Amino acid sequence: MSDLVVLKDVRDDGVAVLTLNRPDRLNAWTSEVEHQYFGALRECAASEDVRVIVVTGAGRGFCAGADMQSLQGIEAAVSGAAGTNGSSNGASAGAEDVQAAREQIPQTFTLSVPKPVIAAINGPCAGIGLVLALMCDVRFVAENAKLTTAFSRRGLVAEHGISWILPRLLGPARALDLLLSGRVVLGREAVELGLCNRVTPPETVLEETLAYAHELATLCSPASMAAMKRQVYAALAEPLAEATAEADRLMLASFAQPDFAEGVASFVERREPNFAPLAS
Repeated sequence: MSDLVVLKDVRDDGVAVLTLNRPDRLNAWTSEVEHQYFGALRECAASEDVRVIVVTGAGRGFCAGADMQSLQGIEAAVSGAAGTNGSSNGASAGAEDVQAAREQIPQTFTLSVPKPVIAAINGPCAGIGLVLALMCDVRFVAENAKLTTAFSRRGLVAEHGISWILPRLLGPARALDLLLSGRVVLGREAVELGLCNRVTPPETVLEETLAYAHELATLCSPASMAAMKRQVYAALAEPLAEATAEADRLMLASFAQPDFAEGVASFVERREPNFAPLAS
């Protein structure tokens, strides 16, 4: 059994699969998982061999949120920072521990990866695990998977960018419902709400996600996908006129690119396109 807590497998079709690998803990999030996950994500973003990235969990869970032992460590650090024993050294050490816990790689980093990132939510997905999934561009979910924000039930706030992404996906009222209540949503309701794109039987969620990723990797221009991903996330903060003007500029530029010629030629010749990878 591998001692890696995040596995990376790059397939021949250009799809990379990142698997959170703590199945005995439902792939709960730790600083080690964070370090390996974002390291693997960076490697995939830079590799010309990778066109699409799939994220999933080993065993029966996707990511059950922050590991409770880590949360207990933060609580202990806060208590130390309060100086309950009157020791300034203890308070200083506690404050440093808390600051280190906050200096995380932002979950929003995923939005800047110039390749599609697709979540295959195969099981429990809670707290920071749900944020991890929401920062992916597309989400497939098993119909029996349980999703929850969880933060309100741990005495926390809407962390890691979820207060930004969730209202944009669901609208403010539905976002507040899930954040305030911390209630559990199953796969089918997750699709109905707009949390996820497609619901599948539990046994086929990864298979169907990989089939979709294969289509993107083999039939779609990496340069086009990168541009469209940038457009969508940038336009969330732009007026319509600015977004439209940028789209017009990009469209004119795309007419002069090799991918446009290849896309037209492959259609006329009734063959699969041969698009160049993104330059590293």
